[in-house]
Amino acid sequence: MVARRPRIVIVGAGFAGYQCARTLLRRTRGAVEVVMINPNDYFLYLPLLPDVAGGGLEPRRVTVSLPATLPGVQLVLGEADGIDPAQRTVSYTDPEGTRGRVGYDRLVLTVGSVNKLLPIPGIAEHALGFRGIAEALYLRDHLTRQAEMAATAVSPVERQARTTAVVVGAGYTGTEVTAQGVRLTDALHRQNTALGAGPKPRWILVDIADRILPELDERLSTEAHRVLRERGVEVRTGVSVEEAGPEGVRLSDGSHVPSRTLVWCVGVRPDPFVASLGLPTEKGRLCVDPLLRVPQQPEIYSCGDAAAVPDATNPGSHTAMTAQHAHRQGKLAAHNVLASLGRGRPERYSHHDLGFMVDLGGRDAAANPLHVPLSGLPAAAVTRAYHLFSQPGNRARVSADWLLDAVLPRHAVQLGLIPAGAVPLETDSPTTPPPDRTRTIRRE
Repeated sequence: MVARRPRIVIVGAGFAGYQCARTLLRRTRGAVEVVMINPNDYFLYLPLLPDVAGGGLEPRRVTVSLPATLPGVQLVLGEADGIDPAQRTVSYTDPEGTRGRVGYDRLVLTVGSVNKLLPIPGIAEHALGFRGIAEALYLRDHLTRQAEMAATAVSPVERQARTTAVVVGAGYTGTEVTAQGVRLTDALHRQNTALGAGPKPRWILVDIADRILPELDERLSTEAHRVLRERGVEVRTGVSVEEAGPEGVRLSDGSHVPSRTLVWCVGVRPDPFVASLGLPTEKGRLCVDPLLRVPQQPEIYSCGDAAAVPDATNPGSHTAMTAQHAHRQGKLAAHNVLASLGRGRPERYSHHDLGFMVDLGGRDAAANPLHVPLSGLPAAAVTRAYHLFSQPGNRARVSADWLLDAVLPRHAVQLGLIPAGAVPLETDSPTTPPPDRTRTIRRE
Protein backbone atom coordinates (compact mmCIF):
# COMPACT_ATOMS: atom_id res chain seq x y z
CA MET A 1 0.00 0.00 0.00
CA VAL A 2 1.12 3.56 -0.73
CA ALA A 3 0.87 5.98 2.22
CA ARG A 4 -1.18 9.11 1.61
CA ARG A 5 0.85 12.29 1.40
CA PRO A 6 0.08 14.89 4.10
CA ARG A 7 -2.14 17.63 2.67
CA ILE A 8 -1.33 21.26 3.45
CA VAL A 9 -4.06 23.71 2.53
CA ILE A 10 -3.19 27.40 2.13
CA VAL A 11 -6.03 29.92 2.07
CA GLY A 12 -4.99 33.09 0.23
CA ALA A 13 -2.28 33.86 -2.32
CA GLY A 14 -0.89 37.17 -1.11
CA PHE A 15 2.71 37.68 -0.03
CA ALA A 16 2.43 35.25 2.89
CA GLY A 17 0.48 32.54 1.07
CA TYR A 18 2.59 32.69 -2.06
CA GLN A 19 5.88 32.45 -0.17
CA CYS A 20 4.53 29.64 1.99
CA ALA A 21 3.55 27.60 -1.07
CA ARG A 22 6.81 28.28 -2.88
CA THR A 23 8.88 27.29 0.17
CA LEU A 24 6.91 24.07 0.60
CA LEU A 25 7.51 23.15 -3.04
CA ARG A 26 11.23 23.79 -2.83
CA ARG A 27 11.74 21.88 0.39
CA THR A 28 9.52 18.84 -0.12
CA ARG A 29 9.82 18.09 -3.86
CA GLY A 30 6.41 16.44 -3.96
CA ALA A 31 6.54 14.69 -0.57
CA VAL A 32 3.47 16.64 0.58
CA GLU A 33 0.30 17.68 -1.22
CA VAL A 34 -0.13 21.45 -1.35
CA VAL A 35 -3.57 22.92 -2.08
CA MET A 36 -4.16 26.66 -2.42
CA ILE A 37 -7.63 28.23 -2.24
CA ASN A 38 -7.79 31.67 -3.83
CA PRO A 39 -10.42 33.64 -5.79
CA ASN A 40 -7.92 34.47 -8.57
CA ASP A 41 -5.27 32.50 -10.42
CA TYR A 42 -2.53 35.05 -9.73
CA PHE A 43 -0.39 36.59 -7.02
CA LEU A 44 -0.75 40.37 -7.01
CA TYR A 45 2.40 42.41 -6.44
CA LEU A 46 0.65 45.22 -4.57
CA PRO A 47 3.56 47.72 -4.30
CA LEU A 48 3.40 48.40 -8.06
CA LEU A 49 -0.37 48.90 -8.20
CA PRO A 50 -0.06 52.73 -8.18
CA ASP A 51 1.98 52.42 -11.41
CA VAL A 52 -1.01 50.65 -12.96
CA ALA A 53 -3.44 53.35 -11.84
CA GLY A 54 -1.11 56.02 -13.20
CA GLY A 55 -0.71 54.35 -16.58
CA GLY A 56 2.98 53.54 -16.17
CA LEU A 57 2.49 49.75 -16.11
CA GLU A 58 0.02 47.47 -17.81
CA PRO A 59 -2.14 45.46 -15.34
CA ARG A 60 -0.75 42.02 -16.13
CA ARG A 61 2.75 43.22 -15.26
CA VAL A 62 1.90 43.19 -11.55
CA THR A 63 0.23 39.77 -11.60
CA VAL A 64 2.14 36.50 -11.36
CA SER A 65 0.45 33.30 -12.55
CA LEU A 66 0.01 30.77 -9.77
CA PRO A 67 -0.16 27.67 -12.02
CA ALA A 68 2.92 28.79 -13.97
CA THR A 69 5.15 29.69 -11.01
CA LEU A 70 3.91 27.14 -8.46
CA PRO A 71 3.93 23.88 -10.42
CA GLY A 72 2.78 21.07 -8.20
CA VAL A 73 0.37 23.24 -6.19
CA GLN A 74 -3.28 22.34 -6.71
CA LEU A 75 -5.11 25.63 -7.21
CA VAL A 76 -8.75 25.70 -6.10
CA LEU A 77 -10.45 28.80 -7.47
CA GLY A 78 -12.86 29.99 -4.82
CA GLU A 79 -13.59 32.18 -1.82
CA ALA A 80 -13.09 30.41 1.50
CA ASP A 81 -16.09 30.95 3.77
CA GLY A 82 -15.54 28.68 6.77
CA ILE A 83 -13.45 26.02 8.45
CA ASP A 84 -14.35 23.00 10.58
CA PRO A 85 -11.39 22.24 12.90
CA ALA A 86 -13.07 19.09 14.21
CA GLN A 87 -13.44 17.61 10.72
CA ARG A 88 -10.33 19.39 9.42
CA THR A 89 -12.05 20.85 6.38
CA VAL A 90 -12.24 24.24 4.67
CA SER A 91 -15.42 25.24 2.87
CA TYR A 92 -15.43 27.56 -0.14
CA THR A 93 -17.56 28.86 -2.99
CA ASP A 94 -16.16 28.78 -6.51
CA PRO A 95 -16.65 31.50 -9.17
CA GLU A 96 -19.79 29.76 -10.48
CA GLY A 97 -21.43 29.59 -7.06
CA THR A 98 -20.74 25.90 -6.42
CA ARG A 99 -19.98 25.01 -2.80
CA GLY A 100 -17.02 22.83 -1.99
CA ARG A 101 -14.93 21.46 0.87
CA VAL A 102 -11.27 20.51 1.12
CA GLY A 103 -9.83 18.30 3.84
CA TYR A 104 -6.47 19.15 5.38
CA ASP A 105 -3.76 17.79 7.65
CA ARG A 106 -2.32 21.26 8.14
CA LEU A 107 -4.02 24.56 7.38
CA VAL A 108 -2.31 27.93 6.76
CA LEU A 109 -4.61 30.96 6.82
CA THR A 110 -3.17 33.90 4.87
CA VAL A 111 -6.31 35.72 3.80
CA GLY A 112 -4.74 39.19 4.06
CA SER A 113 -6.59 42.47 4.47
CA VAL A 114 -9.25 44.72 2.96
CA ASN A 115 -9.95 48.45 2.88
CA LYS A 116 -10.23 50.10 6.30
CA LEU A 117 -13.43 52.09 6.67
CA LEU A 118 -14.36 54.92 9.04
CA PRO A 119 -17.89 56.06 9.94
CA ILE A 120 -17.82 59.16 7.75
CA PRO A 121 -21.01 60.06 5.86
CA GLY A 122 -20.77 59.33 2.15
CA ILE A 123 -17.44 57.52 2.17
CA ALA A 124 -18.78 54.03 1.40
CA GLU A 125 -20.97 55.42 -1.42
CA HIS A 126 -18.61 57.88 -3.10
CA ALA A 127 -14.98 57.01 -2.32
CA LEU A 128 -12.81 54.73 -4.43
CA GLY A 129 -10.74 52.06 -2.68
CA PHE A 130 -7.33 50.87 -3.74
CA ARG A 131 -6.56 47.23 -2.96
CA GLY A 132 -6.75 45.32 -6.24
CA ILE A 133 -6.40 45.26 -10.00
CA ALA A 134 -10.04 46.15 -10.59
CA GLU A 135 -9.78 49.27 -8.41
CA ALA A 136 -6.55 50.40 -10.06
CA LEU A 137 -8.01 49.92 -13.54
CA TYR A 138 -11.21 51.69 -12.59
CA LEU A 139 -9.29 54.65 -11.13
CA ARG A 140 -7.23 54.99 -14.31
CA ASP A 141 -10.37 54.92 -16.45
CA HIS A 142 -12.14 57.30 -14.08
CA LEU A 143 -9.35 59.90 -14.20
CA THR A 144 -9.23 59.65 -18.00
CA ARG A 145 -13.00 59.94 -18.27
CA GLN A 146 -13.16 62.96 -15.98
CA ALA A 147 -10.48 64.74 -18.02
CA GLU A 148 -12.35 64.07 -21.27
CA MET A 149 -15.66 65.20 -19.78
CA ALA A 150 -13.99 68.31 -18.38
CA ALA A 151 -13.04 69.28 -21.93
CA THR A 152 -16.74 69.65 -22.80
CA ALA A 153 -17.96 70.95 -19.42
CA VAL A 154 -20.54 73.73 -19.65
CA SER A 155 -18.99 75.81 -16.85
CA PRO A 156 -15.54 76.50 -15.39
CA VAL A 157 -16.80 75.24 -12.01
CA GLU A 158 -17.68 71.84 -13.46
CA ARG A 159 -14.42 71.69 -15.38
CA GLN A 160 -12.43 72.35 -12.22
CA ALA A 161 -14.40 69.76 -10.24
CA ARG A 162 -13.81 67.09 -12.87
CA THR A 163 -10.07 67.75 -12.86
CA THR A 164 -9.73 67.80 -9.05
CA ALA A 165 -8.81 64.66 -7.12
CA VAL A 166 -8.76 64.25 -3.35
CA VAL A 167 -6.69 61.43 -1.83
CA VAL A 168 -7.30 60.58 1.82
CA GLY A 169 -4.38 58.98 3.63
CA ALA A 170 -0.75 60.04 3.19
CA GLY A 171 0.89 56.72 3.97
CA TYR A 172 2.69 54.63 1.36
CA THR A 173 -0.32 53.90 -0.81
CA GLY A 174 -1.88 57.35 -0.72
CA THR A 175 1.39 59.11 -1.41
CA GLU A 176 2.27 56.81 -4.33
CA VAL A 177 -1.24 57.00 -5.81
CA THR A 178 -1.05 60.79 -5.68
CA ALA A 179 2.45 60.90 -7.18
CA GLN A 180 1.52 58.60 -10.06
CA GLY A 181 -1.96 60.06 -10.54
CA VAL A 182 -0.77 63.63 -10.98
CA ARG A 183 1.65 62.47 -13.68
CA LEU A 184 -1.23 60.81 -15.52
CA THR A 185 -3.60 63.78 -15.33
CA ASP A 186 -0.85 66.20 -16.34
CA ALA A 187 -0.24 64.03 -19.41
CA LEU A 188 -3.97 64.02 -20.19
CA HIS A 189 -4.02 67.80 -19.83
CA ARG A 190 -1.18 68.19 -22.31
CA GLN A 191 -2.66 65.76 -24.83
CA ASN A 192 -6.19 67.21 -24.84
CA THR A 193 -6.12 70.54 -26.66
CA ALA A 194 -9.57 71.46 -25.31
CA LEU A 195 -8.10 71.43 -21.80
CA GLY A 196 -4.96 73.32 -22.67
CA ALA A 197 -6.37 76.79 -21.95
CA GLY A 198 -7.92 75.77 -18.62
CA PRO A 199 -6.32 75.36 -15.18
CA LYS A 200 -4.05 72.40 -14.56
CA PRO A 201 -5.46 69.34 -12.80
CA ARG A 202 -5.65 69.77 -9.05
CA TRP A 203 -4.60 67.10 -6.56
CA ILE A 204 -5.14 67.35 -2.80
CA LEU A 205 -3.56 64.86 -0.37
CA VAL A 206 -5.01 64.97 3.15
CA ASP A 207 -4.06 63.17 6.34
CA ILE A 208 -4.83 63.65 10.01
CA ALA A 209 -1.11 63.13 10.84
CA ASP A 210 1.24 66.09 11.10
CA ARG A 211 3.28 65.00 8.07
CA ILE A 212 3.06 62.64 5.13
CA LEU A 213 4.70 59.22 5.34
CA PRO A 214 4.87 59.26 9.15
CA GLU A 215 6.35 55.73 9.06
CA LEU A 216 9.50 57.02 7.35
CA ASP A 217 12.43 59.05 8.60
CA GLU A 218 11.43 62.73 8.78
CA ARG A 219 14.04 63.65 6.15
CA LEU A 220 12.46 61.26 3.66
CA SER A 221 9.00 62.54 4.50
CA THR A 222 10.23 66.07 3.82
CA GLU A 223 11.74 64.98 0.49
CA ALA A 224 8.52 63.30 -0.62
CA HIS A 225 6.57 66.41 0.41
CA ARG A 226 8.93 68.55 -1.70
CA VAL A 227 8.47 66.36 -4.79
CA LEU A 228 4.68 66.44 -4.50
CA ARG A 229 4.68 70.20 -3.95
CA GLU A 230 6.80 70.74 -7.05
CA ARG A 231 4.25 68.73 -9.04
CA GLY A 232 1.51 71.05 -7.81
CA VAL A 233 -0.03 68.74 -5.19
CA GLU A 234 -1.70 70.46 -2.23
CA VAL A 235 -0.67 68.56 0.90
CA ARG A 236 -2.95 69.20 3.86
CA THR A 237 -1.82 67.58 7.11
CA GLY A 238 -3.81 67.61 10.33
CA VAL A 239 -6.96 67.46 8.18
CA SER A 240 -9.57 64.75 7.71
CA VAL A 241 -12.75 64.25 5.71
CA GLU A 242 -16.05 65.07 7.41
CA GLU A 243 -18.43 64.22 4.57
CA ALA A 244 -18.32 63.02 0.99
CA GLY A 245 -20.87 63.58 -1.74
CA PRO A 246 -21.22 62.94 -5.47
CA GLU A 247 -19.88 66.39 -6.35
CA GLY A 248 -17.48 67.27 -3.56
CA VAL A 249 -15.82 66.67 -0.22
CA ARG A 250 -16.09 68.63 3.03
CA LEU A 251 -12.88 68.68 5.07
CA SER A 252 -12.38 69.16 8.80
CA ASP A 253 -10.73 72.55 8.25
CA GLY A 254 -14.11 73.84 7.09
CA SER A 255 -13.34 73.90 3.38
CA HIS A 256 -15.47 72.28 0.68
CA VAL A 257 -13.64 70.88 -2.33
CA PRO A 258 -15.72 70.42 -5.52
CA SER A 259 -14.47 67.12 -6.93
CA ARG A 260 -15.67 64.00 -8.72
CA THR A 261 -12.70 61.91 -7.53
CA LEU A 262 -12.17 60.78 -3.92
CA VAL A 263 -9.58 58.04 -3.35
CA TRP A 264 -9.60 56.29 0.03
CA CYS A 265 -6.14 55.15 1.19
CA VAL A 266 -6.40 55.39 4.98
CA GLY A 267 -5.12 51.89 5.62
CA VAL A 268 -6.27 48.31 5.83
CA ARG A 269 -8.05 45.98 8.22
CA PRO A 270 -7.91 42.16 8.48
CA ASP A 271 -10.16 40.27 6.12
CA PRO A 272 -13.61 39.83 7.79
CA PHE A 273 -13.27 36.09 7.14
CA VAL A 274 -11.03 35.92 10.21
CA ALA A 275 -13.72 37.21 12.56
CA SER A 276 -16.20 34.62 11.25
CA LEU A 277 -14.10 31.63 12.30
CA GLY A 278 -14.88 31.70 16.02
CA LEU A 279 -11.17 31.59 16.89
CA PRO A 280 -9.38 34.03 19.24
CA THR A 281 -8.62 37.40 17.64
CA GLU A 282 -6.79 40.60 18.54
CA LYS A 283 -8.15 43.73 16.86
CA GLY A 284 -9.59 41.58 14.09
CA ARG A 285 -6.40 39.59 13.54
CA LEU A 286 -6.14 35.88 14.32
CA CYS A 287 -4.14 35.23 17.49
CA VAL A 288 -1.05 33.08 16.93
CA ASP A 289 2.01 32.21 18.97
CA PRO A 290 5.61 33.00 17.89
CA LEU A 291 5.60 29.73 15.90
CA LEU A 292 2.59 31.10 13.94
CA ARG A 293 0.25 28.45 15.38
CA VAL A 294 -3.33 29.19 16.44
CA PRO A 295 -3.81 28.48 20.18
CA GLN A 296 -5.51 25.14 20.95
CA GLN A 297 -5.45 24.34 17.21
CA PRO A 298 -1.92 22.98 16.58
CA GLU A 299 -2.75 21.94 13.01
CA ILE A 300 -3.77 25.52 12.04
CA TYR A 301 -1.22 28.24 11.25
CA SER A 302 -1.71 31.85 10.20
CA CYS A 303 0.50 34.72 9.09
CA GLY A 304 0.53 37.97 7.16
CA ASP A 305 -2.01 40.75 7.63
CA ALA A 306 -4.64 38.33 8.97
CA ALA A 307 -2.51 37.22 11.93
CA ALA A 308 -1.54 38.99 15.16
CA VAL A 309 2.05 37.75 15.21
CA PRO A 310 4.03 38.65 18.36
CA ASP A 311 6.83 41.09 17.52
CA ALA A 312 10.03 39.74 19.08
CA THR A 313 11.79 43.05 18.37
CA ASN A 314 9.14 45.02 20.30
CA PRO A 315 7.79 42.84 23.14
CA GLY A 316 4.12 43.30 23.91
CA SER A 317 3.19 44.38 20.38
CA HIS A 318 2.37 42.65 17.11
CA THR A 319 4.13 42.87 13.78
CA ALA A 320 2.91 45.56 11.38
CA MET A 321 0.67 44.70 8.44
CA THR A 322 3.38 45.04 5.78
CA ALA A 323 4.51 43.01 2.79
CA GLN A 324 7.96 42.72 4.35
CA HIS A 325 6.60 40.82 7.37
CA ALA A 326 4.11 38.79 5.31
CA HIS A 327 6.86 37.62 2.92
CA ARG A 328 9.06 36.35 5.75
CA GLN A 329 6.23 34.92 7.83
CA GLY A 330 5.07 32.90 4.83
CA LYS A 331 8.46 31.26 4.58
CA LEU A 332 8.56 30.54 8.32
CA ALA A 333 5.03 29.12 8.27
CA ALA A 334 6.14 26.60 5.64
CA HIS A 335 9.19 25.69 7.73
CA ASN A 336 7.15 25.21 10.91
CA VAL A 337 4.40 23.26 9.18
CA LEU A 338 7.01 20.84 7.89
CA ALA A 339 8.57 20.70 11.37
CA SER A 340 5.19 19.65 12.74
CA LEU A 341 5.26 16.78 10.24
CA GLY A 342 8.68 15.63 11.42
CA ARG A 343 10.86 17.60 9.00
CA GLY A 344 13.15 19.85 11.02
CA ARG A 345 12.70 21.91 14.18
CA PRO A 346 10.21 24.78 14.56
CA GLU A 347 11.48 28.37 14.83
CA ARG A 348 10.04 31.53 16.38
CA TYR A 349 9.36 34.55 14.20
CA SER A 350 11.72 37.49 14.57
CA HIS A 351 12.56 40.13 12.00
CA HIS A 352 14.06 43.64 12.08
CA ASP A 353 12.73 45.77 9.25
CA LEU A 354 15.22 46.46 6.47
CA GLY A 355 13.86 49.90 5.63
CA PHE A 356 11.07 51.11 3.41
CA MET A 357 10.74 52.63 -0.05
CA VAL A 358 8.25 54.94 -1.71
CA ASP A 359 8.23 55.23 -5.50
CA LEU A 360 7.17 58.73 -6.53
CA GLY A 361 7.36 58.03 -10.26
CA GLY A 362 9.88 59.11 -12.86
CA ARG A 363 13.27 59.95 -11.34
CA ASP A 364 11.93 60.49 -7.83
CA ALA A 365 11.61 58.25 -4.77
CA ALA A 366 12.19 58.26 -1.03
CA ALA A 367 13.88 55.27 0.54
CA ASN A 368 15.90 54.15 3.55
CA PRO A 369 17.35 50.73 2.61
CA LEU A 370 19.13 49.31 5.66
CA HIS A 371 18.13 52.64 7.26
CA VAL A 372 20.35 54.69 4.96
CA PRO A 373 18.23 57.66 3.78
CA LEU A 374 18.17 58.21 0.02
CA SER A 375 16.23 60.54 -2.25
CA GLY A 376 16.02 61.51 -5.90
CA LEU A 377 17.55 59.34 -8.61
CA PRO A 378 19.59 57.08 -6.26
CA ALA A 379 16.43 56.31 -4.28
CA ALA A 380 14.48 55.67 -7.50
CA ALA A 381 17.16 53.26 -8.74
CA VAL A 382 17.29 51.35 -5.45
CA THR A 383 13.49 51.25 -5.15
CA ARG A 384 12.95 49.86 -8.62
CA ALA A 385 15.80 47.38 -8.26
CA TYR A 386 14.22 46.17 -5.04
CA HIS A 387 10.83 45.71 -6.70
CA LEU A 388 12.35 43.81 -9.61
CA PHE A 389 14.20 41.55 -7.19
CA SER A 390 11.13 40.98 -4.99
CA GLN A 391 8.60 40.31 -7.74
CA PRO A 392 8.58 36.58 -8.53
CA GLY A 393 7.89 37.10 -12.25
CA ASN A 394 7.46 39.57 -15.12
CA ARG A 395 10.76 41.34 -14.39
CA ALA A 396 11.65 41.86 -18.05
CA ARG A 397 8.16 43.11 -18.91
CA VAL A 398 8.12 45.53 -15.97
CA SER A 399 11.56 46.83 -16.91
CA ALA A 400 10.44 47.32 -20.52
CA ASP A 401 7.33 49.24 -19.43
CA TRP A 402 9.39 51.50 -17.20
CA LEU A 403 11.83 52.17 -20.03
CA LEU A 404 9.06 52.99 -22.50
CA ASP A 405 7.34 55.20 -19.94
CA ALA A 406 10.56 57.19 -19.56
CA VAL A 407 10.82 58.00 -23.28
CA LEU A 408 7.25 57.91 -24.62
CA PRO A 409 4.05 59.76 -23.67
CA ARG A 410 1.59 57.81 -21.57
CA HIS A 411 -1.01 55.86 -23.53
CA ALA A 412 -4.17 56.97 -21.74
CA VAL A 413 -7.50 55.67 -23.02
CA GLN A 414 -10.64 54.43 -21.30
CA LEU A 415 -10.94 50.67 -21.53
CA GLY A 416 -14.31 50.61 -19.77
CA LEU A 417 -13.78 47.08 -18.48
CA ILE A 418 -14.65 47.78 -14.84
CA PRO A 419 -18.06 49.31 -14.09
CA ALA A 420 -18.35 51.47 -10.98
CA GLY A 421 -20.57 48.99 -9.14
CA ALA A 422 -17.92 46.27 -9.45
CA VAL A 423 -15.50 47.98 -7.05
CA PRO A 424 -17.46 48.89 -3.91
CA LEU A 425 -15.37 50.30 -1.09
CA GLU A 426 -17.41 48.31 1.44
CA THR A 427 -16.06 44.81 0.86
CA ASP A 428 -18.34 43.32 3.53
CA SER A 429 -21.20 43.84 1.08
CA PRO A 430 -20.04 42.52 -2.29
CA THR A 431 -22.24 42.31 -5.30
CA THR A 432 -24.80 39.53 -5.07
CA PRO A 433 -23.16 36.15 -5.79
CA PRO A 434 -24.67 33.61 -8.16
CA PRO A 435 -27.30 31.33 -6.63
CA ASP A 436 -26.05 28.21 -4.86
CA ARG A 437 -25.84 25.09 -6.97
CA THR A 438 -27.31 21.85 -5.73
CA ARG A 439 -24.05 19.98 -5.90
CA THR A 440 -21.19 20.15 -3.42
CA ILE A 441 -17.61 19.20 -4.18
CA ARG A 442 -15.58 17.49 -1.47
CA ARG A 443 -11.88 16.80 -1.86
CA GLU A 444 -10.99 14.05 0.59
